[in-house]
Amino acid sequence: MSILVIGVNHRSGPLSVLERVTLSGDGLPKAVNTLVSRDNIREVAVLSTCNRTEIYAVTEKFHGAFDDIRDFLGGIGGLNAEDLSAFVFAQHDEAAVEHLFEVAAGLDSVVIGESEILGQVKSAWEIAQSEGGARSTLNLLFRHAITAGKRARTETSIGRGTVSMSHAAVEMAMERLGPLEGAQVLVVGAGAMGDGIAVALHNAGAGEIIVANRSAGRGDALAQRVDGRAVGFERLPEVLGTADLVLTCTGSEEPVITSELISLARQPLRPILIVDIALPRDVEPSVGELPGVTVWDLEDLRTWAERGRNSRLSEVDSVRSILREQIDRFRAESTALQATPLVIAMRDRAEQVRLQELERHSSRLADLTPEQRESVEVITRSIIAKMLHAPSVRLKDQAGTPRGERNAAAVADLFDLG
Repeated sequence: MSILVIGVNHRSGPLSVLERVTLSGDGLPKAVNTLVSRDNIREVAVLSTCNRTEIYAVTEKFHGAFDDIRDFLGGIGGLNAEDLSAFVFAQHDEAAVEHLFEVAAGLDSVVIGESEILGQVKSAWEIAQSEGGARSTLNLLFRHAITAGKRARTETSIGRGTVSMSHAAVEMAMERLGPLEGAQVLVVGAGAMGDGIAVALHNAGAGEIIVANRSAGRGDALAQRVDGRAVGFERLPEVLGTADLVLTCTGSEEPVITSELISLARQPLRPILIVDIALPRDVEPSVGELPGVTVWDLEDLRTWAERGRNSRLSEVDSVRSILREQIDRFRAESTALQATPLVIAMRDRAEQVRLQELERHSSRLADLTPEQRESVEVITRSIIAKMLHAPSVRLKDQAGTPRGERNAAAVADLFDLG
């Protein structure tokens, strides 16, 4: 049995490929259901963000599971195996475990130490649990990875400064436009990312913040928090016509801002900067070709974030030390977990023998009172428990070692556990 991670992320593939394999909303639980039903996959969790779609699996057959997951990714992206293979990365066992821990700690993020990924890892685990994709192994793995991510942010300074994609997007825009006092800024989308953007804009002193969202209620709640105003998508042409800066981050499968919409809304000579951090992208590619319109997307954000990595690199060694410690704890619990079925089988066999012996001597016990019979039950169960305590502890403590393997084989043979 192996732990396997397969996916496309910001290191392995371009934005044009990554957006094709992105999953959100109902697509995430459906993906877990689809994959966990495959014969080669025992457990599965799907992590899909604006920078990665990664599938973590506990596999019965490594190569069969690899093919199943690769074909699944190709299916949702409309890509054949040959086209996708150049952009897929895969790791197994120790490397897969270390990768998830680095992701949770923010070491594999575009913005080193960013905080949003930890919540996304937790959400992926919760969906896997609710859909029956996460059982003993993935539950243990994700629990330790999330603990490692929390420790990295509380025990080191990796999370200081710009620690989210949404804040980075605002800082990148300000580097181009300068202070935002007096500027009209439009935030398209009021989800978690839009919330972070609006708060960052408010803290940066943006002149007027307009929140555009399909759901007027959610958009209004966010707008009130940042002293802005909310509009529905039907008013996009109006607010696009006056905005100096647009930051968009919806979960739409189709472009929200098109060339036609911009052409209708904009005065030809009025410049506008649009920062699109949605995946799939919210802005039609041709929008950037219009006069006076500049469009930046996640590729531009990644390039910008690279310049700010040095300020956090000094903390990476400290974070890796925490990860190694937490990975060791995961390994210890994981190996002990592997011994559990054998311990249970040994105890079941002993209980079977106990019951058989009581049945064999039932005629001699027939005259006992209920209280006396209960005493016999308690005494015999206690003898079994005491006799098996030391072997059980040693099997768990020595799991994963050569001595543990020898002891496990001996126990299986002596107790005829097959």
